[in-house]
Amino acid sequence: MIAPKGPGHLVRSEYVKGRGVPCLLAVEQDPSGQTHKIGLAYGAAIGGARAAIIETSFREETETDLFGEQAVLCGGLTELIRAGYETLVSAGYAPEMAYFECVHEVKLIVDLIYEGGISDMRYSISNTAEYGDMTRGKRVIGTQAREAMKKLLADIQSGEFAKEWISEYRAGLPHFRELRTEAEHHPVEEVGRKLRSFMPWLASNRLIDKNRN
Repeated sequence: MIAPKGPGHLVRSEYVKGRGVPCLLAVEQDPSGQTHKIGLAYGAAIGGARAAIIETSFREETETDLFGEQAVLCGGLTELIRAGYETLVSAGYAPEMAYFECVHEVKLIVDLIYEGGISDMRYSISNTAEYGDMTRGKRVIGTQAREAMKKLLADIQSGEFAKEWISEYRAGLPHFRELRTEAEHHPVEEVGRKLRSFMPWLASNRLIDKNRN
């Protein structure tokens, strides 16, 4: 397995620039004795060797990948965003203000973390924001959230999540489609569509091309 740690469009754009995206290399079986070298060759061919190729295992990559998606990158982040948005709107603040504070500015913070880690992000924001971050963050992501994360990881490690997903897929994805439709009609999405229409630069630099999928 050669797994670039970035989406396909980034792998391609970095390759064209003469750079590369770090890759993970895993070998589960090696009947020829050449599998490791072949994996490295694939990594080099897509530019990964220009950055880093880190060895791992199929199990480690799969379990950490699923956990990251569910607890932080997708499930955790989207629910945190929606909870923040709903809290502000239910308290009487304008949906547009809630969107800017809980959705739009996420990119600013994530880009800073992506570039230099959490410490550099905190260096770049105001002292007020940094103090609020360090004193209030654990009130939101506290003991209960950490216990929920441990349970998510346990379900992944035991195969419980895989069984659930396989069963859903074989049934024709009824619950999956229901959840997707519900999410698409959340108020934060409706407000977001309106506000993003005021930002023409987004249309000229899109990461998502729905015409191809």
